[in-house]
Amino acid sequence: VMRQPMEDGQVTLSRATTTLTYPASFMLAAAMNPCPCGYFGDNSHECNCTTGVIQRYMSRISGPLLDRIDIHITVPSVKFKELSSDRSGIKSEIIRENINRARNVQLKRFISEPKIYCNSHMQSKDIRKYCLIDEKSNSLLGMAIRKQGLSARAYDRILKVARTIADLEKSEQIETPHIAEAIHYRSLDRNLWAL
Repeated sequence: VMRQPMEDGQVTLSRATTTLTYPASFMLAAAMNPCPCGYFGDNSHECNCTTGVIQRYMSRISGPLLDRIDIHITVPSVKFKELSSDRSGIKSEIIRENINRARNVQLKRFISEPKIYCNSHMQSKDIRKYCLIDEKSNSLLGMAIRKQGLSARAYDRILKVARTIADLEKSEQIETPHIAEAIHYRSLDRNLWAL
């Protein structure tokens, strides 16, 4: 049900003799545990789920749906020492400035493209035009595609994310570290869940 709206940015409803199409452009943010008990892969707690239980749990997410999610990462549990620390991370204002700067770069890049405002709006033909990579980056991406069994859709998603990472780092070209980081953000594609 979600695959088509995620891909097309619209939802089509068919009832009796009427078909209606509504805009449905959205950003999906979702979270899930790695297994039913929540401790698979946790170094401080032992997972009590069997291999079969974990595989059934993970198979609840369809491959085609997962393909349409640009970024999926594993977030480790936070230790009490880190929670109670006075240390602070990057300030929100700095993050906001970086994002706004990257968005402005994207607006300028796509000024001649009537339906593209940011990297996430690119279709395959646009990706071939705006996400050019060198041979070293292409080799790394090809290796990831083969080893992880990624689809053409995942390939496009990785390139779009790498383009965004490059924009955030003020780089006109997508470089190998940008590709590597974008591949890293596809954690659910890896054979991580094959036990």
